[in-house]
Amino acid sequence: MAQVPFPSNLLPGDGSPEWMSRADNAWQLVAATLVGLQSVPGLIILYGGAVKKKWAVNSAFMSLYAFACVFFCWVVWGYRMSFGDPLVPFWGKPAMSLDHGYLFERAFLGAFPNATMVYFQCVFAAITLILIAGAVLGRMNFYAWMLFVPLWLTFSYTFTAFSIWSTNGFLSKMGIIDYSGGYVIHLSSGVAGFTAAYWVGPRLNKDRERFPPNNILLMLAGAGLLWMGWTGFNGGDPYIVNADASLAVLNTHACTATSLLTWVILDVIFFRKPSVIGAVQGMITGLVCITPAAGVVEGWAALLMGVFSGSIPWFTMMVVHKRSKLLQKVDDTMAVFHTHAIAGTLGGLLTGLFAEPRLNKLFYGVPGQYVGFFYGFHSNKVHTGFRQMGVQIIGIIFVVFVNVVTTSLICLFIRVFVPLRMSEEDMEIGDEAAHGEEAYAIWGQGDKLENSSSKYGSSLYDDVEAGSHKKKHGGVVEMM
Repeated sequence: MAQVPFPSNLLPGDGSPEWMSRADNAWQLVAATLVGLQSVPGLIILYGGAVKKKWAVNSAFMSLYAFACVFFCWVVWGYRMSFGDPLVPFWGKPAMSLDHGYLFERAFLGAFPNATMVYFQCVFAAITLILIAGAVLGRMNFYAWMLFVPLWLTFSYTFTAFSIWSTNGFLSKMGIIDYSGGYVIHLSSGVAGFTAAYWVGPRLNKDRERFPPNNILLMLAGAGLLWMGWTGFNGGDPYIVNADASLAVLNTHACTATSLLTWVILDVIFFRKPSVIGAVQGMITGLVCITPAAGVVEGWAALLMGVFSGSIPWFTMMVVHKRSKLLQKVDDTMAVFHTHAIAGTLGGLLTGLFAEPRLNKLFYGVPGQYVGFFYGFHSNKVHTGFRQMGVQIIGIIFVVFVNVVTTSLICLFIRVFVPLRMSEEDMEIGDEAAHGEEAYAIWGQGDKLENSSSKYGSSLYDDVEAGSHKKKHGGVVEMM
């Protein structure tokens, strides 16, 4: 039978070697961009709308800064520490990921180049830091945050990423199932955020007592970007365009919708009102819970996980939190402990229960090694199922330990040089004191109150923004 020649645009070339799948590479780049949009602008908008008006700029800027800082650190040393040659069983050797010779090589997984993998993994690292920011909004000194981001990325995130996701990591070799970051991203950010909140200290008492969102509609817009962006978050992790990617996407949305509905129903039953903020919390817990399992569980399990993720974190937030002195002592602004640490732990455990052997084989390419606890009884592999649960629990203990220890050491180190917490006076003012800027112009045509601008100074960019609309006469600025 005569061979049909490829069209010229599909022929291998210097920029498209034979091993590379153009379809897989294209989807991986799209998936990475969807994950990036979850942070910029997704969490920027969500945080900016969810906090008091006086903290809208600071909260949004913490996210933007973290995204940029992580990207720089990632390509200079972070990626190779997370996925490169092993230095120790839980950490890689630092090296740059900038040389095109390296970037054009095939990635450690997938039929696409290192450049694509570096980008894909970078946006995951960035959103982890931004999730941590949610725990310390409304009082953390921005200069301390500027130091925290590169230090935590280097001495915490790279540990868990290498241990769990790198093919050389010790938990990866043990057979832990973390499909898309339930451990590496969500459990890590929840524990690290709670730990950082402990060391930074609480908001002002009046802010803790009353901290209404300044714009719920804006918060919902950010939440929508977060939800839809999760299509790339979980759909990109098979590193291939196949049925497992489609299953992961469908399971993600099914679990999230179920979780949101469960949370709202519980609010209605116990508080007689459906809360919009509660619905967003239920959405987030559903997204977090399904993440370690998205492509390795069946649809019915995804729905069941949604019921658990909408109820158990609701219980810990609405009941346990109010009875726990420790949880009340630590001021976790966006409740990342409940939405990410609790939901991430829940997802890891439920993955160990519901992981389906055939789907695990499709994802990992290893038959018989990854068997969920329930399926162990069904397939006469009870020992394998027990072992899987044990590995999942070991992973939880490891991630919690690493993040408590490293986050504490980083915070203690930073406060030697700069205060972790803003001054009481600056916390009274908020954005104007921290950045010399405010989120909304509410006086006249954007004018600020005279006593505010005279005391704290106007924006560094006021003169630039005014441009040719201002001129000076004898030191006095006049409008043209």
